[in-house]
Amino acid sequence: MIKVLLADDHAILRDGIRALLSREQDMEVVGEASNGQALLGLLQSTAADVVLMDINMPVLDGFATMPLLRQQYPAVRVLVLSMLDHENYVSRMLQAGALGYVLKSADSTEITHAIRTVAAGRPFLCTEIGLDILYRLVQRTASAPPAAETAPEDVPGASVTRKPTDLSGRELEVLKLIAEGLTNQEIADKLFTSKRTIETHRQNIIEKTQAKNTAALIRYAMAQGLIE
Repeated sequence: MIKVLLADDHAILRDGIRALLSREQDMEVVGEASNGQALLGLLQSTAADVVLMDINMPVLDGFATMPLLRQQYPAVRVLVLSMLDHENYVSRMLQAGALGYVLKSADSTEITHAIRTVAAGRPFLCTEIGLDILYRLVQRTASAPPAAETAPEDVPGASVTRKPTDLSGRELEVLKLIAEGLTNQEIADKLFTSKRTIETHRQNIIEKTQAKNTAALIRYAMAQGLIE
């Protein structure tokens, strides 16, 4: 029996994961925590094989929790369950000691497979992230990327040019809707997801394009031919 401990600040998500795993004969949810600090405290009295942990949590987030987990409970395997798909977040968590990374958008079959894989001591990376990283790697090796063109910061409209392949398919879709003037909530409704997910995508887009504001994002979208 794989003993799983859930760490996420959204009770509704924990309820959903608990319901999902209750249908698996080889898995049991042994506890829940709403942040990293509560998770570390819970592990003092609760034995677990796998911790299914989010990154964005109050009090102590995933980045701060990981090194403490590795130090205090080295035998516990960590599977990150997050909406953050930027490769920097993925690499940071894996380098910190997480054994696997799966997106919250993954289907139930992939999530349960990820838990079994990590519980067996094998690394796991969800399909969406793996394909996205592979696609960008192929694009980068196929042709040398053009040098980034940085405009002086004191020049109005200054921005850094990035290849559109630096953005995932979903980020390109969100960027197009931002450029069309939709709010985060309107984009969330249109894409049938949460406002928080769109806010995360928006932050990822800003980090990748280095655009300082919405106007710069719109200029980037126009330069890439995403909008007229």
